[in-house]
Amino acid sequence: MLTLHTKISAADAAPVSARLVLPYELREKCRLRATLDTGEDVAVFTTRGTVLRGGDLLTGEDGRVIAVVAADEPTYKVTCADAHTLLRCAFHLGNRHTQAQVGDGFLRIRADAVLKDMLAGLGAVVAAEMAPFEPESGAYGGGHAHHHDNHPLAPIPVRQKIHRPGDAG
Repeated sequence: MLTLHTKISAADAAPVSARLVLPYELREKCRLRATLDTGEDVAVFTTRGTVLRGGDLLTGEDGRVIAVVAADEPTYKVTCADAHTLLRCAFHLGNRHTQAQVGDGFLRIRADAVLKDMLAGLGAVVAAEMAPFEPESGAYGGGHAHHHDNHPLAPIPVRQKIHRPGDAG
């Protein structure tokens, strides 16, 4: 099984040999067993708190480059008639510690019926859509640092088995 443990910059990358398509929930896990678009199983090891973003490039011992792709998943796109109403919606989502993606004139959140009703009550138009979800990293998320050197994401365990929810035993 291929083990991915190092994030690399595009400038340092060989051609991409496969894609790792993951929803946000899995891109924020520090230990993950997944399947590439080629069908090959991989293990991903990151330090706690690392979030893989669409477009990130990963590599492992064999030097192959794997592109991370943000999967389409159930989301709500929140739009408003004016900036003030959109700002109120963002405030109320933040007040509930809800992860949100901020776009040009819209917010995107994970599908949640309770939040949908709240936002509609504030005057927002809330549309269900399948879209990649890339929420803000937060004030303390460290999402603004740009490292151009190749660096391991986490210590690589010698023989750690990664379990999927459907695995036996």
